[in-house]
Amino acid sequence: MITITIRKEKDAIVAFSVTGHAEYADEGQDIVCSAVSALTINAVNSIERFTSDRISVAEADGELHAEIQETAGPETQLLLQSMLLGLQTVGEQYPRYVRVNVADCKDSF
Repeated sequence: MITITIRKEKDAIVAFSVTGHAEYADEGQDIVCSAVSALTINAVNSIERFTSDRISVAEADGELHAEIQETAGPETQLLLQSMLLGLQTVGEQYPRYVRVNVADCKDSF
């Protein structure tokens, strides 16, 4: 299962983490994994390319951790909210394979 944790502070997304594998289908054929990867990687790439905000990213096999550095502007928040909407939609369509958790920043990551 893919677990996505979104950290918010005062309704603003400040970080997100993606761990695990969907195992919906064989590697290279897994549409659930592809959807989650496309949404999260596109959000990171869009923030880096289209905004002046900084985002730190760490990737490993089956993991992606991203954190906004300083306070994110409205464009970055729009991109992150759009990513969250897409991830929640995938989670609703494939609940056995994707779980999306939204946590207050004071909660553990």
